[in-house]
Amino acid sequence: MKTTLAAIVLAAISATAMAQSTPVGLWRNVDDKSGEAKAEIRIGEAGGALIGRIDKSLRKDTKPDAICDECTDDRKGKPIAGLEIIRGGKKAEGKDVWEGGKILDPENGKEYRASFTPIDGGRKLEVRGYLGPFWRTQTWNRVQ
Repeated sequence: MKTTLAAIVLAAISATAMAQSTPVGLWRNVDDKSGEAKAEIRIGEAGGALIGRIDKSLRKDTKPDAICDECTDDRKGKPIAGLEIIRGGKKAEGKDVWEGGKILDPENGKEYRASFTPIDGGRKLEVRGYLGPFWRTQTWNRVQ
């Protein structure tokens, strides 16, 4: 009985740890300049590719009914809350990195090539946006 219970507990812990080494989940991003939390982004998976939406804005200066004025594609004029900012990105063979996706910065309407790498046991997510040979990396925190 104790052996079976221990096996079940170990399996549950292992499954939780494996689930955490993925970008799928709820994340909080932080403004690079001010250090303030900007938004909570919910990342899911559809058809083997990532999809991410702004769950809610955490900025004090964002109106609840704010829309993406700067977007230039099908997201133009759409509400910031619920806005799809991550499209695509598939797990790279043999690596814990999701590549080939795109990420939108709703503040300037620009879309960047992106990669997503879970770090720190899945508690953090390195989000790297690329524009030509240049890139910028943000570290997002998993919301428990």
